[in-house]
Amino acid sequence: MPVECRDSVCVSCDPTAGPSMTLLHQFFDISAARWPDNEALRWHGQGSSYARLQRRSLSLATALRELGVGAGERVVSYLQNRPETIELALACSRLGAIHVPANAMLRARQLAHVLNDSGARLLLASRVSAPVIAEALVGNSALRHVLWCDAQGESAPLPSGLTASNGDYEPLCLQSLGEVRLEGVIEDDPAALLYTSGSTGRAKGVVVSHRNLVSGAHIVAGYLHNTMHDRILVALPLSFDYGFSQVTTAFSVGACAVLTHFALPAGLLQEIVSERITALAGVPTMWMHLAAMQWPQQAAGNLRYITNSGGALPVAVIQSLQARLPNTAIYCMYGLTEAFRSTYLDPAELPQRAGSIGKAIAGQQVTVRRADGSVCDPDEVGELVHRGSLVTLGYWNHEALTAHRFRPVRHQLTQLKRDDIGVWSGDLARCDAEGFLYFIGRADDMIKSSGYRISPAEVEEVVMSLPQIVECAAVGLADETLGHRVVVAVVVKDMAADLPEKVRHHCRVQLPAYMVPAQVVVMNELPRNANGKCDRGALAQMLTEHVAMQPQVTE
Repeated sequence: MPVECRDSVCVSCDPTAGPSMTLLHQFFDISAARWPDNEALRWHGQGSSYARLQRRSLSLATALRELGVGAGERVVSYLQNRPETIELALACSRLGAIHVPANAMLRARQLAHVLNDSGARLLLASRVSAPVIAEALVGNSALRHVLWCDAQGESAPLPSGLTASNGDYEPLCLQSLGEVRLEGVIEDDPAALLYTSGSTGRAKGVVVSHRNLVSGAHIVAGYLHNTMHDRILVALPLSFDYGFSQVTTAFSVGACAVLTHFALPAGLLQEIVSERITALAGVPTMWMHLAAMQWPQQAAGNLRYITNSGGALPVAVIQSLQARLPNTAIYCMYGLTEAFRSTYLDPAELPQRAGSIGKAIAGQQVTVRRADGSVCDPDEVGELVHRGSLVTLGYWNHEALTAHRFRPVRHQLTQLKRDDIGVWSGDLARCDAEGFLYFIGRADDMIKSSGYRISPAEVEEVVMSLPQIVECAAVGLADETLGHRVVVAVVVKDMAADLPEKVRHHCRVQLPAYMVPAQVVVMNELPRNANGKCDRGALAQMLTEHVAMQPQVTE
């Protein structure tokens, strides 16, 4: 039976309350009332039902309230993908607090920024991270509590003024339920801060509302045709909007979210088999590696669909995945943290529209616009602008940047004088005459050489069509004559002495001369940001240092 709760507007106690009750925990409680015995989460072979997860999050909310956490307070989780992060997110929602999931890959410097910028009151972490946390907390004056979710690892001295538990997270989730009454919090209030890297400066906190999370979950589950029988493998970090969306999508239909951490492709394939996974989301770098693997028959047989976001998926990778997964639907999608989810391409359209990111998801408007706000003509390159319920609330502590990226979107009806706010993505795209969108690249990733604007994705598409290439990235390095010269970094299956020249020859055949890489550099791996995407800034710096000592090739 679902747990009795004391929320003033608890939909789990009254499932007929209607869709107006859309805070994150209320959205979850609806599913707990409908499917109390369904498995909600699974981690390391251990499962947790919807009823159990509901009870634990209620107990944790009681404990957090006793520690002084209330509406508007920020609470950080610094963990790999594990159930405690989800329990904390639901507990924060019950209190009107704001959950801040920090990527477990962050070092002390980056974690300190998240803690200081968010003004977090409480931090949930594993004791194995204690040395990093101790370093990150030097000079922090806002944090009051560090809550260890386990008793593993060596202790590290923490700054004075902090209280630190000693592995007592589990008892907090099992204690008797107190009264948790929530009033005055609405769906447009903040539910989470998701820190995302920009083109300059430190990571910015994107303020995500309850409405963003709940609306996104229902819309995505709709076009992916999710059911309670799905088992969704969550391999992307929960600090990444795309990763957290896998959990909320599962919750919307009573499905199971299986939490894991992507490290080696072979390990992920084994987990797909052992956990009978039906759905998997990834970013291009992840799919590039998986496309080079031999898939077990059982993994391919169970997988109903896969999704890609976070960048364009090269046609060669799509074709390789289709060959390995003939009965699996492939959804090419597009999204940005500032708008949560945006577009998808119906798998039925994939054969004739390879390279497209599709059309706007249901209930949202995604257009290509000029700098003056007018809509571009068919096939004219402009900036993607998203309008609708998934547009987030802006950047935490960044009023000027919020005003720059979140701007009014001109209505076609001149009689309507109040414009909606849309998010101007900074991504370049074009829209064909039939309304299908094609991603061109980040405006700040574009390479300008000899007066030409070059999309890295277009160069990468050609390089990835070579069978020896596992992963690649193109960047522009400063050049006194050209402005920028194209340099490509590649990760390969088998190294050959003449491979860089083979890549350049292939590009000369497939691309205009101004797009041919001046250098091709073989690397063991590409640098990545916290969300697993290629860190182009770091790569450009590495390549600048490398090619400075190499002879430059000119056409």
